[in-house]
Amino acid sequence: MNTSKMRHVVVVGNGMVGYKFCEKLVAKQKNGVQFTLTVFGEEPRAAYDRVHLSAYFDGKTAEDLTMAPESWYAENGIQLYLTDPVVDIDRERKEVRSHHGMVVPYDYLILATGSGAFVPPVAGVEKDGVFVYRTIEDLDLIQSYARRARKGAVMGGGLLGLEAAKALLDLGLETAHVIEFAPRLMPRQIDDAGSGILQRQLEALGLNIHLSKSTQEITGEDTIKGIQFADGSTLDVDMLIISAGIRPRDELAKATGLDTHPRGGIVVDNFLQTSDPAVFAIGECAVVHHMIYGLVAPGYEMAEVVAARLMGEEKEFKPFDMSTKLKLIGTDVASFGDPFIAEPSCRTISYENKAKGIYKRINISGDGRTLLGGILVGDADQYNMLLQTCKNKTILPPDPEDLILGSRGGEEAGAGVMGLPDEALICSCEAITKAMLCHEIGENGHTTIDSLKKATKACTGCGGCTPLVKDLIQGVQKQQGHYVRNVLCEHIDYTRQELLDLVKMNSLKTFDDVLDTFGKGDGCEVCKPAVASILASLWNENILEKGRATIQDSNDRFLANIQKGGTYSVVPRIPGGEITPDKLIVIGQVAKKYGLYTKITGGQRIDLFGAHVGDLPLIWEELINAGFESGHAYGKSLRTVKSCVGSTWCRFGVQDSVSFAIEVEDRYKGVRSPHKIKSGVSGCIRECAEAQSKDFGIIATEKGWNLYVGGNGGSKPQHAQLLASDVDKETCIRYIDRFLMFYIKTADPLTRTATWMNKMEGGMTYLKAVVVDDVLGIADELEREMQLLVDTFKCEWKEVVDNPELRKRFAHFVNVPEQKDPTVEFESLREMKRAKEWK
Repeated sequence: MNTSKMRHVVVVGNGMVGYKFCEKLVAKQKNGVQFTLTVFGEEPRAAYDRVHLSAYFDGKTAEDLTMAPESWYAENGIQLYLTDPVVDIDRERKEVRSHHGMVVPYDYLILATGSGAFVPPVAGVEKDGVFVYRTIEDLDLIQSYARRARKGAVMGGGLLGLEAAKALLDLGLETAHVIEFAPRLMPRQIDDAGSGILQRQLEALGLNIHLSKSTQEITGEDTIKGIQFADGSTLDVDMLIISAGIRPRDELAKATGLDTHPRGGIVVDNFLQTSDPAVFAIGECAVVHHMIYGLVAPGYEMAEVVAARLMGEEKEFKPFDMSTKLKLIGTDVASFGDPFIAEPSCRTISYENKAKGIYKRINISGDGRTLLGGILVGDADQYNMLLQTCKNKTILPPDPEDLILGSRGGEEAGAGVMGLPDEALICSCEAITKAMLCHEIGENGHTTIDSLKKATKACTGCGGCTPLVKDLIQGVQKQQGHYVRNVLCEHIDYTRQELLDLVKMNSLKTFDDVLDTFGKGDGCEVCKPAVASILASLWNENILEKGRATIQDSNDRFLANIQKGGTYSVVPRIPGGEITPDKLIVIGQVAKKYGLYTKITGGQRIDLFGAHVGDLPLIWEELINAGFESGHAYGKSLRTVKSCVGSTWCRFGVQDSVSFAIEVEDRYKGVRSPHKIKSGVSGCIRECAEAQSKDFGIIATEKGWNLYVGGNGGSKPQHAQLLASDVDKETCIRYIDRFLMFYIKTADPLTRTATWMNKMEGGMTYLKAVVVDDVLGIADELEREMQLLVDTFKCEWKEVVDNPELRKRFAHFVNVPEQKDPTVEFESLREMKRAKEWK
């Protein structure tokens, strides 16, 4: 192409692929600008990462998902128009006209209009409570509506549908349903067996799956009330997300007379040119090789091809591999090559473990030499190497089942990443080969993932190539002699794994034997406990016999924890936290007889299960008479303040964490909040109370207390962040008052403090400014409001016990309140009882 003078390029669409085209063209022009770029975007924000859109519900902000800030466009001379879609193309005059009336000429026009959500022609789709799952604005609407919804459903059991279902779980709806027209989930990626495994995994997480369902009507007046299916069945829901597929955005191309496909999409050739040589189409709006590529990697390759063509390079878009790996609500799902090819066209090897939720299938050629494709559900660790083995037609090992089961002969199954050809495509999103990465690692010294990202952009797209890139870094370093073995210490020149194998093969059973055979010197406090662990793991003999006592850690020498003042602690095992009343009495008798201090560990509460509703007031009456109060296990409020023994008993404790924990829990008990709150107080930096995993946690220092906020455990654990350090107790309490009340006042319903902080503009910097520095001038108000809650606390169960009218509420039969539910049955379980399963 002629690039001798400045040319004008207009890009219609500012999605991921449109942005990537701009990025690639800018990079190719670094030796001299040859094009001006103008970009029109329909959405109100610059291009963002739609692949990881669901992370928006996990706390990611729109800014976090942004591909590049608006300033990037300006810095690179790109004119960006947002919220201003192109509405007309004059191909004769080579001009585009936008919604706001902008008229811009072009020499080359790039259509990157992407796709929109396909909404099936079902009666009632226009009702309130029905949404699509496509943009950040869609997610904002869903999030807002979910606050008043209880039962939600997703129409579509494909990739996007299951992502949307995860969103319903994240938003805290009581029930969430997935409706799929096909007889299995993800019908385009996995087979029946894999879908069955996936379905069981998702059902275990609380999703209700409905297969082979054709939606006939969305019922309700102006607002959705339910779904009517073609088979006559119904489903009561008050919220529906439609994720039934995508439709290419080709309406602009049709209006201007470009060739389009009967089933949708702009027809292009191998160079991504439309029927007009000056107009190109890339991404999900383009039909190339008779198909629409619905993944980001081929879209990026299209952007590369067009950018190269404009710069005069001879490049064409070749059929693209559609293999994919993803994690759906915690479950790995992957498919590669030809996943559905069946015998006799291939030989299939499959492995299924329903107990662990794992399914693996590989399809190999009839002669057993090459891998044709496969499916992985529940465990996709081998995906990257399987994909490369398939794409590069690598000769398979003698036992190809080792590829999914693991080698049983001690050798690696296959040659590994270093055995791949130089042209092997490691990062398909950015078209980066093994040779390119090896050059950057070996020649330019980029030996970390972060530095490779900056140098090559590998791992910056979907991120699926990251494990393979890490293996390449290690492989190249090993080839260059830079590999560092993680030996135990200066006395034993082996790794722990190597030493364990050597000790086992030579039947060594004492530290002296190990040191004499494989070490030197007298040993140290690093290798002695390590060898003690190896010996115990291998032979399981008494750790105090045969001279092994002296190599144990100090606590192990006495089979107890050494505490303050030369005292020791005794911690009986209670598996699963389950204990019979008789065992509880025994612990109490022992503690009383020997004058021991007793403390509940972990969550520091004891649950009592199996009570009839009519018995609850009677049970609580006895508990309250003994001095107990409601623990609010049922409420969105403070659950527990976990503590270690602190300076009361521990030789490492620097502050009285028990007393402070009691003070904190007494202060905030009963305070209701958007979600449950957990706290912890540790008596030293050893952090035995795990305070940094709590909504607010306190850690003792020599000078006072460090306050951490915004952590949580559970399915998505997150460490808390430091809010204030070395403060006294009174100041710490004031900051907690402000933090909790600010959270109570500003967080969305069912939002944990971690998620709240993740979404907060300015994050911890802003929160610290509000809570510690009082930049908003509301500190006194927050403290007063919290003090009011503290001063007005009343135990809810004490009020029920003391109020005859309230007690009447706790009866199964109103007319015969003394009669218990006759349908409740129990069965024996380890010397106690449990409720029988309902049938």
